[in-house]
Amino acid sequence: MVAMYSIFGKQVGSHVLAIATLSTVGAVAYLSVGGSKPAESAGPAINAKSKEEESFIKYDSRVPATATTLHIRYRTKDFVKKAAGEKK
Repeated sequence: MVAMYSIFGKQVGSHVLAIATLSTVGAVAYLSVGGSKPAESAGPAINAKSKEEESFIKYDSRVPATATTLHIRYRTKDFVKKAAGEKK
């Protein structure tokens, strides 16, 4: 005892229409979620003298800047300036 509908001159059962509707909604949802991933930007060139320096620069750029990390960065810059001055 299925309700029948006339679509384009053919008799179609209500269960077939329900399956077609759910399949269409699922396919549209699946296709709308997918897609290509955004390309990562290369960013500016890193002029590092060694591999360790390059990895430090990459790590340092990923670390969020908080008050503590900013303080450490400025202290490190001062230390590097003093150390460079002593070598001369």
